[in-house]
Amino acid sequence: MIVLPEPGNIMLFLTVATLLIVMPGPAVLYIMTKSIEHGYKAGIVSVLGIGVGGLTHVLFAGIGISAILVASATAFAIVKYLGAIYLIYLGIKKLVGKNSFNKMPTPGTKRQLSKIFYEGVLVNVLNPKTAIFFFAFLPQFVSLEKGGVTSQIIFLGLLFMVTAVLSDTLYVLVSGRLGAWMKNNDGYQRMQKYVIGAIYITLGLLTLSMSQPSNGPDKK
Repeated sequence: MIVLPEPGNIMLFLTVATLLIVMPGPAVLYIMTKSIEHGYKAGIVSVLGIGVGGLTHVLFAGIGISAILVASATAFAIVKYLGAIYLIYLGIKKLVGKNSFNKMPTPGTKRQLSKIFYEGVLVNVLNPKTAIFFFAFLPQFVSLEKGGVTSQIIFLGLLFMVTAVLSDTLYVLVSGRLGAWMKNNDGYQRMQKYVIGAIYITLGLLTLSMSQPSNGPDKK
């Protein structure tokens, strides 16, 4: 049977979650980078990829896998290093690639968008911070006396992800407009691959520097 949290808990959760979501974190920075680099469509696709990755963590939190990640230093380290290596790889790939700041090519556009989508999924799935966030944050709003803790956690997680997708879409609109302006800036066109590559590598190093927290939620 599906059990939902108390209405008061849901409203409090939405309030706190919205405050956390609107503050830019690594996921938002990644989405903005894709939007600036490739435009609105790529930004929206990256939002969907990040969202699917987030849904994976919601399910993990609901069935208890996140608890294993929090409790096991080995599991935490594996996810952390995989996520960091992947982001650093993206950064290095951008740095050594051609400096082409333009619209995504028409040939193979679907393939390019699919690549961005799955890239977003991997970036979020391999982020231990996201797993720990859901594990630590969602249970605080569960109505234990009603039972059905798993369904309550999954419901709250889905609510969080819907709110996050709406917020991230606004960042796409702003970043896409910024990217359109930058395309007319000769200086940025020459530097863009270094800027974007540095952002990816910085995100990777931030992931690498994560320690295994024992309490308290962190922002998205």
